[in-house]
Amino acid sequence: AMADQATWAGRDVLDLGCGTGFHLPAFAEDARTVTGVEPHPDLAALAARRTRRFDHVTVLPGTAQAIPLPDAAVDVVHVRWAYFFGPGCEPGLAELDRVVRRGGTALVIDNDGSRSTFGSWFRRGYPHLPSPQEIERFWGLRGWTRTPVDMGWRFTSRADLEAVVRIEFRPETADEILREHTGLEVDYAVNLWSRTY
Repeated sequence: AMADQATWAGRDVLDLGCGTGFHLPAFAEDARTVTGVEPHPDLAALAARRTRRFDHVTVLPGTAQAIPLPDAAVDVVHVRWAYFFGPGCEPGLAELDRVVRRGGTALVIDNDGSRSTFGSWFRRGYPHLPSPQEIERFWGLRGWTRTPVDMGWRFTSRADLEAVVRIEFRPETADEILREHTGLEVDYAVNLWSRTY
């Protein structure tokens, strides 16, 4: 779905909130340059180690609200489950306005709480977040386009499923979810928000 919205071949890519750098090598295969920005030093160190064989990949400490790049520095921004949760992320959106070149594209991937089994878990586990309708309105008013994407989790053991659920949710919520859910599969819906500058 991302490749339908933007090409990164020969372009300058920013992976914002890159974590351990999981996606950086894939971007590095085709991009002119790749910059990973990550606020957590331990994760940034792992990302730098993961990409040390690429001369054109840089990992920098930073946040969405203060991207350590000059104006108009990148053509494509990839953000996955990092900071951009709708209302409240305006400082990060202002930074995207600053660092993305004219004609560039930003791609933000986040949970779709309006549908899927995981979406219902997400609403239960994070009731303080804005409603899915409010989040959709927030992005739409700012010129972003929503592409719904269906995916899923498939585990080989119940223990693996339980471990992931316990990473995602507080203990009491995880206990409720695991009592109710049978099987080793979880349907999961996400939103791909995209904007061309």
